[in-house]
Parts: sequence; structure tokens; C-alpha cells
Amino acid sequence: MIPITRLELPERTRRELEDQTTKIAAARDRLREAHRLWQNRIVRTAILPVLRGTLAEMCPGIKRCMYCGDSLGTDIEHFEPVKLRPIRAFDWHNHLLACSYCNSRQKQDKFPLAPDGTPMLLDPTVDDPAEHLHLALSAGVYLDLSPRGKVTIDLLDLNRGELVKGREHALRANRRLLRDWREAAEDDDVDAVHECLGDLREQPVAEVALALLQQGHSAAVAQLFGRDPATLAHLRRPETLALAAEVFTTSAADW
Repeated sequence: MIPITRLELPERTRRELEDQTTKIAAARDRLREAHRLWQNRIVRTAILPVLRGTLAEMCPGIKRCMYCGDSLGTDIEHFEPVKLRPIRAFDWHNHLLACSYCNSRQKQDKFPLAPDGTPMLLDPTVDDPAEHLHLALSAGVYLDLSPRGKVTIDLLDLNRGELVKGREHALRANRRLLRDWREAAEDDDVDAVHECLGDLREQPVAEVALALLQQGHSAAVAQLFGRDPATLAHLRRPETLALAAEVFTTSAADW
């Protein structure tokens, strides 16, 4: 899971969302009305495509799930379930893009809360996952750094076998990509550098690339690059970290 910058919606879409929310607020049975409107033909043809397209621009990788980062994001996911808060069915800040496994099989309508009523599940558009989750790169698994991190790992099954294998593959690919980036930078090949940065952003499991950058000064990463000290030195350069941070915080449309 990586932090995601939420984009602004077109003004027309924002007004349409507000109109739907007003209808739900006025309904006697808000849950029923929320479900009815979400399935409405006009909503599905005029509003949902805009939401889906904007969420896709925000996604890690190429339209990857905002939770696991590996599978294709197929579902507009309500972070706070409609069943619990129907009034938020059309709340843009309650929408994420998730794969069907994370959304329908794992999370479903579960939404654990802390004693003070705040969400325990991490929202990557609000929370910095690195404050709650540590990706052990050599093992390909997440370790929790907080109670919220543990709930997120367990609820979304973030250490399921296929994700671990995907991270192991991504680690090997990223090590080669970082080497290519270093060589392109040394040759002042701007186009090749840009291509490497695009690949860092667009590959599945982008969290692995981000973890390598965030943990660049750790002993664990030093061990991973034990036979390639030049790339490790490049990885640790402030200029490298600053440019990589821009890659991961800029929308796909702008990059």
C-alpha cells in the first residue's frame, strides 16, 4: 500500500454527487435509496465512469488496487461501507478503486473502529501507510507498526501467498530498474531516465519500489545491493529520493 493523492473532480460531477447525497438525506429509508441511486441507469452512465476514470489516474501502477497494489482495480470501493453510512454513498472522499478480492472477498462491509470511533482500516488517500506498515523486502511480507497496521493487514489479507510472490518478483525487477536508472543518469540520457521513472511508477506492486527508496539507508537494503554498491549509492542520493518522491505523488495524467 502506498500513499495516494486524491484528485479533484470536474465541477459538474461534484454537483451531481451533491444532488444524489441530498436525495439520500431526504429519504425515509436512506440505505434503500442509496442502493437505488447507485444502480440508477443515469448515474451509472454519467457519474460512475468519471469516478472510475479519476480513481484510475490516482492508482498505483496502471489502474492497480489501492489496497493490495497487485491486482487490477475493478470496483469503486466505499471505504466506509454504504451499509453503515448510506449518506456517504456519493461522497467522493469515500471512494477508492479496489480489486474484487480485496473489496468483495476480504473487506466486504467490515469497518472496524477504534474506541474513539475513528477507522482502524488505513485509507491510502488520507493516511501514510509507512507510519503503520513496514514492508520486509527480503521476505515480501508486511509487518505491522501500529494497531491500525495490524487491522489493515488482517482485514485485507495483505500477506496472502500471491502477493508475497508478486513482491519477490517486483524486488528483482526493481533492482534491475534502479541499476538502469543509475546508468542512464551517469550517461546523461534524459529519455532513458524518464523511461525508468515511468516504469517505477507503472509496474504492479509499486509499494516495493517505494519501500526500497524509503528504506534506502537501512542495513537490509544495503545487503540487497551488496554486489552493486554503485546502484546503492545512487539510490541513497538526495536527488534520487526527491525525484522518486515526485514520481509517486504526481498523478498519472500529469506525469
